[in-house]
Amino acid sequence: MLDPHGLVTIWNRGAERIKGWRSADIIGQHFALFYPPDDVAAGKPQADLDRASAEGRVEEDSWRIRKDGSEFLASVTITALRDSAGALRGFGKVVRDITDQKAAETALSRREYHLRSILETVPDAMIVIDEHGSISSFSAAAERLFGHSQAEVIGRNVKMLMPDPDRRQHDAYLDHYRTTGQRKVIGKLRIATGLRRNGETFPLELTVGETLSGGQRIFTAFLRDLTGRRLTELRMQELQSELIHVSRLSAMGTMASTLAHELNQPLTAIANYLETTRDMLRDPDAETIDLVRDALDEAAGQALRAGEIVRRLREFVAHGAVQHRAEPLGALVREAAGLALIGTPELGIQTVMALSEENDLVQVDRVQIQQVLVNLIRNAVEVMTGASRRVLAISTETESNGCMKVSVQDTGDGIAPVIADRLFQAFASTKEDGMGLGLSICRTI
Repeated sequence: MLDPHGLVTIWNRGAERIKGWRSADIIGQHFALFYPPDDVAAGKPQADLDRASAEGRVEEDSWRIRKDGSEFLASVTITALRDSAGALRGFGKVVRDITDQKAAETALSRREYHLRSILETVPDAMIVIDEHGSISSFSAAAERLFGHSQAEVIGRNVKMLMPDPDRRQHDAYLDHYRTTGQRKVIGKLRIATGLRRNGETFPLELTVGETLSGGQRIFTAFLRDLTGRRLTELRMQELQSELIHVSRLSAMGTMASTLAHELNQPLTAIANYLETTRDMLRDPDAETIDLVRDALDEAAGQALRAGEIVRRLREFVAHGAVQHRAEPLGALVREAAGLALIGTPELGIQTVMALSEENDLVQVDRVQIQQVLVNLIRNAVEVMTGASRRVLAISTETESNGCMKVSVQDTGDGIAPVIADRLFQAFASTKEDGMGLGLSICRTI
C-alpha cells in the first residue's frame, strides 16, 4: 500500500519475495525505488500516481527493479483509494512477476512465426477449418490459389471455395461425419474442383487430415492446383490423337498401290460399260435398249463399289475428335476387314469369320477400333505371304466379365522370341521398312 504521496505503508510477504526488500527496509520509502532509473528520470512514478488518481486505476506491463538491482517484467495495477467523502487516502498496488510468462509467450510467438514462415514457403495451399466448416487459417499459397485474402475468409464457411454441387452438400457431409464418424474424404487423396474469387473453377488435388485441439476437431486441407497438369494432359491427348491420325495416313500410304488397283477395277468396268452403251445407242432397237439398261445397271453397281471404297477411306483417314458411342462390333469387324483385305484376293488367303451377332454393342470410337483391326489384319496378311497354308481367322466372343474379345489369327511363321517381349514398344518392328509404331499405337488406343 502507498500513501497519497507514494510512500510505502504496507509491505506483504509476496512483495518481499518478488522484490527482495524486507518490510522493515522499505516501509516509508518512496515507491519510485522500484522503477528503472530512466523511468524515474522521466517522472513516470508520479505520472502513474496522477493517472491513477484521475482515472481510478492504472494497469500496465512494465519493467521494475529488485533489491539486487536486477530488472523484471511486472504486471502492475495501481488503484486510487478514497474515503466516503471522496478524499484520496492512498493507493493500492498489486505487482506480479510475469518475466517467465512473457518469455514463454515470446518463445511461443517465435515458434508460431517460424512455423508460419515455413508454411509460407510450401507451394501447396493449406486451409484449416473447425468441425462446423469455419475457416481458422488460410495460408499465403491459399490466397494465391483462390484469390481471397486471409482477412476475407477467416470465420467464413469453407464451402465458399467450392462450386455446386459440392457447395450444397458440404455442410451435410460434415454433419454426417460428426454423427457417424464415417469418412469420405479424410485421409484420402482425391481430385476436386475449386472456385476462385473471380468465379473461375479449376481442378485441384485435395488431402484432408484430422486432429484434436482443446477437445475440438480441426481439419487441415492441403490443396494443389492441377490446372497446369490438366493442360499438359490435354496437350498430350491432342498429340496422341495426331499420332494416331498420322498412323492411319501412313497405313493408307503403304497400301496406296493396292488401293489404286482396287479403285481402278470398278472405274475400268464403268468405262467399258459406258463405251459399250454408247456403241449400242448408235443403232438402237428394242433388244438393244434392254442390253443398254443392263449395262447401265452394271456401271451403276461398279460406281457404288468405287464409292464405298472411297467412303471407307475417307472415314478411316478423317481427323476428328474421339467419339465413344454404342457400335455393333460385328459390323465394325466386317467393315475393317473389307478395308484391310483390299487387293488381297490374288494372294490366295482364305478368310474365315466367326462373329457373335447377339448383344455385340460396344462403347468405342469407331474409327480408332477399325484402325486397330486394320493394323492387325494387314500384319496377318503380310506374315502369310510365303506360307504354304494361308488362313486368316477373325472371331468375336463375349467374355465372363462382359467384355467383347476380338481375335485375329493367321498361319504365318509366328513372332521371333527376340522381338516378342518388345512387340508393343514404339519403334520395334520385324519389317525392314517398318517404323514400328503400328502395334504401339494400337495398344495406346
